[in-house]
Amino acid sequence: MGIWLKHNVKTIVNAPLENVWDTWSDLDSMPLWMSWIESVKTIDTKTSTLPDLTEWTLAANGFRFKWKAQITERIDKQKLEWVSVGGLPTKGSVVFNEQKLATTSVNLSVTYELPKMLARIMEENILGKLVTNELQANINRFQDLVEKNYANEST
Repeated sequence: MGIWLKHNVKTIVNAPLENVWDTWSDLDSMPLWMSWIESVKTIDTKTSTLPDLTEWTLAANGFRFKWKAQITERIDKQKLEWVSVGGLPTKGSVVFNEQKLATTSVNLSVTYELPKMLARIMEENILGKLVTNELQANINRFQDLVEKNYANEST
């Protein structure tokens, strides 16, 4: 076993909850705002959006990891939870809360197991800060994307 690291980031998006949820639900566009995610492929197409099973590829700093993610809890326009079912051990959740008209908070939590070979060469606090900073940058890009699309729809 390796070391489990957990990261929490959040943002406030100046757009209605429905727009925020719809943008998050577009898995094909995730690589546009998640810099380390190379691709997301649908495996299970039982649902029209947010399929229950997807395959993810992460590529960063010379490392490449693949895993399948299973949605374990879906509350429409409120919450998603997932867990990996092979490959890189991960789990996480994203929670959406409408703050006021056209304002939505997004809280993202990602937990993963750092493989033993990496755990030996990387200090948890260094890697932890790097990943948290990258996740915050990603969620900030998500915010920018949603707000830009919402502004274009409103005009």
